[in-house]
Parts: sequence; structure tokens; C-alpha cells
Amino acid sequence: MSILTIKLYKLLAVAAFMTLAGCRGTVSDKPPVHPVLNMDFQERFEAQEENDFFADGRAMRLPVAGTIPRGFLREDTEFYFGRKEDGAFVADIPIAVSADLIRRGQSRYEIYCTPCHGSAGDGQGIVATGGYGLVPPPTYHDDRLRDVEDGYIFDVISRGVRTMEGYGYQIAPEDRWAIVSYVRSLQRSQNAGVEDVPADVLQEMNQ
Repeated sequence: MSILTIKLYKLLAVAAFMTLAGCRGTVSDKPPVHPVLNMDFQERFEAQEENDFFADGRAMRLPVAGTIPRGFLREDTEFYFGRKEDGAFVADIPIAVSADLIRRGQSRYEIYCTPCHGSAGDGQGIVATGGYGLVPPPTYHDDRLRDVEDGYIFDVISRGVRTMEGYGYQIAPEDRWAIVSYVRSLQRSQNAGVEDVPADVLQEMNQ
């Protein structure tokens, strides 16, 4: 074995020893070497944190008065709020009602509304009847709720009423209107007359 080879083996042995020595897992009080800071240490604030720079001591700042975030302009009051410009509730759903919209409303209703209002809209959902001590919601099938404006139902879904919490932050406006369309379908199903049955179905039934 040549001298050069022996020196190479010794060098590899020293390198292996140094590598193992660096992996002992000992604890050091010295700060870690941090050559590239990448803004890891910066003046920043968490939500609701105090900031003495401002007179009110709050780090979170209110929006500038009169400004609206991009994409949050709500000029169509009938669609976004269920009300006319004078504040009155709209009588009818301000978007086209279709079978797809009603089916979408059914899926959203079953997620958000069924636990309290029940699948039939009679106020007999599991939360209302499960012994939780809550006041049962009214049935959709009384005259008062059959006669209210569509905008009123939309407003209740959005902002809540009495013990019901609002869902304005959880359900998009179009889905809220879809739920309104499905509630109207439920009401119609429990209060239908002969005039609601298609003529061809009536003819088939009378044969």
C-alpha cells in the first residue's frame, strides 16, 4: 500500500470522526448561525396585537372611511340584501328560478337548515326535537310564512332571527336565493291544489 493511499485513508477517517462528532446532539446556549436573514426578524404584528405606534394602541387598522375592498361592491341591493332601494323586501327572487337552482337549494338546505327546520320544513329537525332545550323553529307551512316576501326569507337566512344565527358569512348570496326557492317548493308541496297538477297527469289519473 502506497504512502499516498495511507494518507488518504487517514484523511477519510478524520473526516468521518469529525462528522460523527458533529452529530452528538449536545445543547448549546449560543444562537444558531443565521447568515441569510430573509426578513425572518421583522417588525410585524399578529391579529388583535397591541401597537404603540398608533394613538389607539391597535395594530389592526380600520378601513379608510368611504372605501370598499375590490370585489365587495354591493350595488345590487335586491340580489345582495333582498331589499329594494327604499329598504322594503323584494317580493320575488331576483334571479331566474330553474330546476337546477331548486336542486342547489335543496342540497344547501339539507346541510344548513334540516338540523333545525326538518326535511319537510315543519320545524321538527333533530336539534329542535332532540331534547336540547331549544325553542323549535316555526313551520314553513303556516299562512304567515307562506305570505311573506322572498326577500324576508333571504334576510332571515343572511342575518338570522331570534335564536337563529345568520348564515351570511357562510352561504353565498346565490345559494341563499337557491334555499329560498327550495323553501317555496316545500311550501308548495304541502299546500298544493288541483290547479298545480299538470294537465296530462290529471288526465292520466282520471282514466
